[in-house]
Amino acid sequence: MSEKKKSVLGRGLSALLEANDTTTTATREKQIGANNNLQTAVVMQIPLEQIEVNPFQPRTTFEEESLQELADSIRIHGVIQPITVRKADNNKFQLIAGERRLRASKIAGKKEVPAYVRTATDQESIEIALIENIQREDLNPLEISINYKRLQDECDLTQEQLAERLGKNRSTVTNFLRLLKLPPDVQAGLRDGKITMGHAKALMAIENPVSLLAAFKEVVSKALNVRQVEDLVKTYSDKPRKTISGSKGNTSPTVPFTVIKMQDQLMRALSTKVQIIRTKEGKGEIILKFYSDEDLTRLIELIVEK
Repeated sequence: MSEKKKSVLGRGLSALLEANDTTTTATREKQIGANNNLQTAVVMQIPLEQIEVNPFQPRTTFEEESLQELADSIRIHGVIQPITVRKADNNKFQLIAGERRLRASKIAGKKEVPAYVRTATDQESIEIALIENIQREDLNPLEISINYKRLQDECDLTQEQLAERLGKNRSTVTNFLRLLKLPPDVQAGLRDGKITMGHAKALMAIENPVSLLAAFKEVVSKALNVRQVEDLVKTYSDKPRKTISGSKGNTSPTVPFTVIKMQDQLMRALSTKVQIIRTKEGKGEIILKFYSDEDLTRLIELIVEK
């Protein structure tokens, strides 16, 4: 059973690349411009000047050092894995997948590059480019979730169909897509490696976005592990709200709606956890949470500006 599941993993890309193949024999042709009846998935040597970039390329940044390392390897060993292209107008070819290899080949001074030439619609080009990008090993969880969402939207897929395309469990796909519902600051923390996927999954149990952001700041400032985050989340989800009642400071289990509303207004304005403690006589105090010296400075600046 495990072997069967393993073979399914990542099948989306290979299935697309192999679809409609008519040959498995590698073909080398120097003069490709004269060939107007190209067979699908034939491997050809194509001049770099005849290859146009993929307008659907989901990847926008390429690390220079990594590209240079690949270029050095290509100078010695050549391009081991062919890129994938489709026929375009004016004897040109449009890149479907393999832009990193294409860029590195140019840096290496190559004049041509091996490529699979196949028939593909715009929709298939989008899907192949996105799936290849998703299968990169250096993606962080947020980048994966963004690519999942784009693949789902641009190819009009349900979560179940998306999971099937990717060879993933539906629950895995769902968890990644849920990351896009996190507040921007939390997404940035996930992108920058301040928290892990495990931290993010635990934090998603907090429904109030302001409380979630406050919990995130506490997680980062205290460098909590996932188990500690799970315990912290319970304090945000289960902690009863209290207010002072009477001159002796006895507490009441409920907070008036007007006070709750004011707390929420302050939490949204200051992006931190706020507690208002109020007596029947109208006196009380406001407690603001901060999680680092920088966070305290931020709060002071916000309060002074207001």
